[in-house]
Amino acid sequence: MKLIAFYLPQFHEIPENNLWWGNGFTEWINTRKAQKLFPEHYQPREPLQDYYYDLTDGNARKWQAEIAKKYGIYGFCYYHYWFKGKRLLEKPFNEVLRTGEPDFPFCLSWANEPWSKKWDGMNDNVLMPQDYGDEEEWKEHFDFLLTAFKDGRYIRVDNKPLFIIYRSASIPRCEEMVLYWQNLAKQNGLEGIYFVHTLNFEPLVNGFDACVEFEPSYTLTLNLTHYGFNLEKAVDGYHQKFNVMDYDKVWAIILERAETKKHIKTFLGAFVDWDNSARTGNRALIFKGSTPEKFSHYLTQHIKQAVNSNCEFLFINAWNEWAEGAYLEPDKKYGYKYLEAVKKSMENNGLL
Repeated sequence: MKLIAFYLPQFHEIPENNLWWGNGFTEWINTRKAQKLFPEHYQPREPLQDYYYDLTDGNARKWQAEIAKKYGIYGFCYYHYWFKGKRLLEKPFNEVLRTGEPDFPFCLSWANEPWSKKWDGMNDNVLMPQDYGDEEEWKEHFDFLLTAFKDGRYIRVDNKPLFIIYRSASIPRCEEMVLYWQNLAKQNGLEGIYFVHTLNFEPLVNGFDACVEFEPSYTLTLNLTHYGFNLEKAVDGYHQKFNVMDYDKVWAIILERAETKKHIKTFLGAFVDWDNSARTGNRALIFKGSTPEKFSHYLTQHIKQAVNSNCEFLFINAWNEWAEGAYLEPDKKYGYKYLEAVKKSMENNGLL
């Protein structure tokens, strides 16, 4: 059983973000402007030693891989952005492929949402729409992916490159596209592609080999009504539009659900924390109660569940989602404690 962390590449400038958000925009702009919404609110979140890295710097990518490996992370799952032939935030991964560095396992998750002004992937205030095209566009997309799939570092299941699609049901002819890509893969010397559907608010599409639980959003989507979660609209008298969720309660439901039998192979998912106020201000969803010690406790149990269900991988949200409060990288408040929590959880299960 190996841990894979989702990886956000939005820590470098691109012309589109400069146009939409202002010159010099990276995800660090969001994190730096974050403010406390109530007294005990942990904001702003600042990287240890003010290491506001630029992911076009190979030294930054090397540092990430080195500490990830040191603390028990097996590989990164890079977010991949493709809009009918147009790629965004592609520079860091291009360099990973071109240089062969870092020598660290990886896979891709196609984050096939439209980009919007609200940072919510919905279809209003759209900056970059999604248009999936037909076979011609599918072939162009596959040809790019093939370069990654043939890289020796690419993570495989049954000798097939593992490829995640975030919103498969949003692709009008997804089942046809998946079959088309499977045929192209075999024509190009692969045994196929191991397609993984992201469990969120969309139904499963035929042709996928497995699912991955993307947390905490999967649990919130699945269980908000059923479990009667109470989103606190007021915190210590601070009446705001933001919502507050209990970290322990959500983790309890994740662990309980993991024990149920799945009808399709499912990779379990974990999350470090969640607070997207850096992006959304007082419209945020904020979790309360997260600590490195709690994370280690819950992750230890979840890894054990993954081992018992013969899961090859467990996916963590996330390596560096700083503006969503979901990151393992060291910060000024906790230092390396969340990474130490990962290592301890693996050691507790005899995996390190």
